[in-house]
Amino acid sequence: MTGKRILYVSSDLFPFSSESPISLSVLKTAKFMQSTGNDVRIFMPRFGVINERRHQLHEVIRLSGVNLVINEIDQPLLIKVASIPDARLQVYFIDNEEYFTRKYIYYDINGNFFSDNDERAIFFAKGVLETVKKLNWKPDIIHIYGWISCFIPLYIKEIYQIDPIYQNVKIVVSIDNNPFIGVLDLNVIKKIQLDGIKSKKLTLLKNPDYLNLMKICLYFSDAIIKGDIIIPKEVEKFIEINKSLVSKYFSYEKIENVYQKILSKN
Repeated sequence: MTGKRILYVSSDLFPFSSESPISLSVLKTAKFMQSTGNDVRIFMPRFGVINERRHQLHEVIRLSGVNLVINEIDQPLLIKVASIPDARLQVYFIDNEEYFTRKYIYYDINGNFFSDNDERAIFFAKGVLETVKKLNWKPDIIHIYGWISCFIPLYIKEIYQIDPIYQNVKIVVSIDNNPFIGVLDLNVIKKIQLDGIKSKKLTLLKNPDYLNLMKICLYFSDAIIKGDIIIPKEVEKFIEINKSLVSKYFSYEKIENVYQKILSKN
């Protein structure tokens, strides 16, 4: 498979974050798909633990300066970029002083799940989708990793589906077996509805834990890849009921098989 535009959206990416199954999988997959002749871009949050000087991040003024409304409050969107060493791959970082400058990722110094993690995930999803529009770069495939990316399928299918940039885009989700401990804010449904989303599937978020967040994500996606050999049983059951195109755990070199299958579907 060559000549496709593939957008990777991830919570982690080595070397900007520490080595983990997600951070290494995204790196290897993106590099491989680029090497076979595809146009690849990567987005991730600019968490405060990322050393901007060491990794040579710099702000892209023409992409920054937009305000995203989150829970009726304007939040400035900053876009920074860097390149992956030894690869001609550009990485875009979604940044915001309120949500991403803190020196902890999902839990505070005492191990408490941040109370605004829901807003951080909404901001990240909207930030990615708005920035891709400003780039005027139409992806054929969007492949997401990590729970903070999980609102992207919902927003594409419920808000952005009529936008020319996202028409006919295929969404792939890689599931890992690394659930967060805690729940999102109980008002998360209301915050999403403020953006004009009215899907009945939002009722899943009445209990906004990891499993129900994943169900929302998977329901609005086009294909699922099991990034771990074992995934939560409740998620496995949900997949069996709602999805036909599921790929089991396999090496990144074979990932284009999934892409080819979903691109061939009407």
